[in-house]
Amino acid sequence: MRCSNSAVRRTVWRSSPFLFAVVALLSVSAPAQTPPAPWSGHARDPQHTGISPVAAQPLRHIRWTARVDLRPQYSGPYLLTHYGSPVVTAGNTVIFPVKTAAANGSTGAGRFRIEARRGTDGTVVWRQDTNYLLPPHNWTPTCGPTLTPQNRVCFPGPGGTVHFRTNPDSATGTVGAWSFFGMNQYSKDPATYNARVRINTPITSDRAGNLFFGYLVLGNNPLNLKSGIARLTPTGSGAYQFASALASDPGMTQVANNCAPALSNDQRIVYVAVRNNGGTGYLVGLDSLTLAPRYRVALTNPLNGGGTIIHNDGTASPTVGPDGDVYYGTWNGGETNFRGWMLHFSADLRQKKTPGGFGWDDTASIVPAGMVPSYTGKSSYLIMTKYNNYAGAGNGDGVNQLAVLDPNDTQTLAINGATVMKEVLVIKGPTPDGDHPGFPNAVREWCINTAAVDPANRSIIVNCEDGKLYRWDLTSNTFTEGVRLTPGIGQAYTPTVIGSDGTSYAINNATLYAVGK
Repeated sequence: MRCSNSAVRRTVWRSSPFLFAVVALLSVSAPAQTPPAPWSGHARDPQHTGISPVAAQPLRHIRWTARVDLRPQYSGPYLLTHYGSPVVTAGNTVIFPVKTAAANGSTGAGRFRIEARRGTDGTVVWRQDTNYLLPPHNWTPTCGPTLTPQNRVCFPGPGGTVHFRTNPDSATGTVGAWSFFGMNQYSKDPATYNARVRINTPITSDRAGNLFFGYLVLGNNPLNLKSGIARLTPTGSGAYQFASALASDPGMTQVANNCAPALSNDQRIVYVAVRNNGGTGYLVGLDSLTLAPRYRVALTNPLNGGGTIIHNDGTASPTVGPDGDVYYGTWNGGETNFRGWMLHFSADLRQKKTPGGFGWDDTASIVPAGMVPSYTGKSSYLIMTKYNNYAGAGNGDGVNQLAVLDPNDTQTLAINGATVMKEVLVIKGPTPDGDHPGFPNAVREWCINTAAVDPANRSIIVNCEDGKLYRWDLTSNTFTEGVRLTPGIGQAYTPTVIGSDGTSYAINNATLYAVGK
């Protein structure tokens, strides 16, 4: 996120009153599953680990490109739009949302289609319009599809509906739609629901094909719905909980924008963040079958115990580690140089553990400890985050880094004296930042909201605002490969993905780039 301090502070908010409701869920058997997709949604899997099961090809050539925004909306030199993560099928079809019309921040107007392309050469396989409307926003939020084990691609539709298409590798497939409050109810007054109910997070599928997502309610509606979280089974039966009920706090008014729900390793708990009108709130753990609240923790500033901000302009989503620990990024403005915190909790959210020193607009990636030959600690896995230090924010010097952190060891963070996760590896961006002449060591930022971890090559694929896609080699702690995508642009953070044939995908300046050998 390359932006002025004022841009970070701006937030457009549409509040709604609160009530509590639950729709009973019908228990169904999951249909037979297909081979797992190499990248099924935000940060790859329901735990958001970002770990690729496929080795990334060498970053040598741009193999093909595709526009992900036909009407990009610039704010001066910046592109403050979060683009939804591509998903990749086992058959090597790359599926991604395309913004086809300008988005209006106050109304959420803006149109999307879902586009499927052959991973080998970018040939269009199919396209489908969605009629999805964004929630009201400041920075343009994501439209986030997912792949399910039933060989469906599911994506946001209008009025809180989820649309799906079967046979995503084929030019033909069956299409349909579900509603978490019932298609019969939706069909009685679609105009009202379309205007007042909006999905506001990426969709997450569990390993049985159940779908989880946040939704925002903007006004009165026939069912008196309030903002919250929803669940859909593989046959379209729905359940939902209001945000106020999730944390047992009537002040909570929504699930955070762009916060993709995460599943525990046994799939029994779904984690998501809820917030109030001021931006403070909770991380909650819900029963994944009924959405009944199980765990909650108020998100606080590790320095002073006050509230920390769940920012609606961010894309931070929970990450679940192999041991069940949960990581979630928050923001604290100038107090921490706009870096925020990567908060860290036990699986039941009762134990607050050592935080990471950067959390703003970032979903942590999991790094198996064996990927770092120099590591001599005791943790079985590490986490990777951005480690920007924004020039002119607090005492930020513009030395923007990436970091691999030990979640079970500590150090003191120099900028504010906080006790944080120990830095195992850090690496500075390679390109000087001429936009900050008063900061001679400043370098261009890392523009990832999720990174792609490549265990086979002991490396991480990362996208930078200097316009290049890099391979960060964890053995040498150097950038061993890089391909220029654009001249560089200050943009909101974007996802990085590895496809089923090892092609790496990154979004830079409203275009998807497929990079490989």
